[in-house]
Amino acid sequence: MRQRRTISPFSLSFLDIMFCGFGAVVLLVLILNHDSVRTREETFTDLRGEVLKLEKLVIEGRANLVEARNSLEVTEAEKVTMEGEAERVIQTRDQLDIEVAKLEKQTLASREHINKLKSDLKSLDDENKRLGAQAEADREDGERLHRIQGDGDRQYLTGLKLGGQRTLILLDASASMLAEDVVNVILRRNLSEAEQRKSPKWQRAQATAEWLIANLPTGRRFQVYAFNTRAEPVIAGRGDWLKTDERGDIEGAIKAVYQQLPKGGTSLYNAFEAIRDMNPKPDNVLLLTDGLPTQGKSKPKDSKVTNEERIEHFNDAVKRLPKGIPINTILFPMEGDAFAAGGYWELAVQTNGSFITPSRDWP
Repeated sequence: MRQRRTISPFSLSFLDIMFCGFGAVVLLVLILNHDSVRTREETFTDLRGEVLKLEKLVIEGRANLVEARNSLEVTEAEKVTMEGEAERVIQTRDQLDIEVAKLEKQTLASREHINKLKSDLKSLDDENKRLGAQAEADREDGERLHRIQGDGDRQYLTGLKLGGQRTLILLDASASMLAEDVVNVILRRNLSEAEQRKSPKWQRAQATAEWLIANLPTGRRFQVYAFNTRAEPVIAGRGDWLKTDERGDIEGAIKAVYQQLPKGGTSLYNAFEAIRDMNPKPDNVLLLTDGLPTQGKSKPKDSKVTNEERIEHFNDAVKRLPKGIPINTILFPMEGDAFAAGGYWELAVQTNGSFITPSRDWP
């Protein structure tokens, strides 16, 4: 009988199967390992990026740390400075407390002094009430050193400009100022000086000049010139500017006006020429006259003068007048001189001055 072959578990077929299974396991391991490596590399890449980002943050943090340290040092220095300032403020406060204490003591003494002053003021108030009426009159008249009390209420000239720092009063002292018509001028010219001074027209002119001088603003300068064929200051030797707040100048000018006597012809040319020679020049002129001039710079050859010649003399005189000076004319009309009012009115318009003819009972 043929002997059976013994079956071994380690036969070729079994080994083949085992090796195939092992190979499959190795292949599976290789496949899985490859995926693990790729995943790990991707993870490392991500981590490397995070590391670089963190390193950058660390660098920025170090820079910020340096800046913070610098700021801290500045803050510390400012703190030290503020502490010093606080110390000085405390010292100042202590000094002020001392000063306040001193002032409080002085206040007590001042209150006593104030009470005494109040008592004195009360006494003075009673005195002021007593002098109130006089003070009101003084305020109305200003600080004038010379006052004029007229008859009635004609104590003003409407539209007349009395302002200016330097006012020149030009007073016509020609023979025509003796009367309002030629016939009476001739008659009075042959009278005695005493009778000539009594001429109503001349007295009105003198009173007008006095009123103007008395009513000039205080603290200013003034001068008074009388003119006929020449123009000269009424106060001989005083060609300088007089002061409105000097009683001697005011009274002296008024006295000199009343010492004038009308005579001769009328040269407005020489009057305006005198203005050109003044230094400094006036900034306001008050002209008191009765008509157009009868001559120019020099005496005419003929004793008679026509209206056309008088107008020509007037125009020549106006040309000698410095620019920028207002001319305010007070006209005492002369019979037969019909063109005077128009000429002086036009002069007032050209120089930005004024022109008026006062009533016979003024001032």
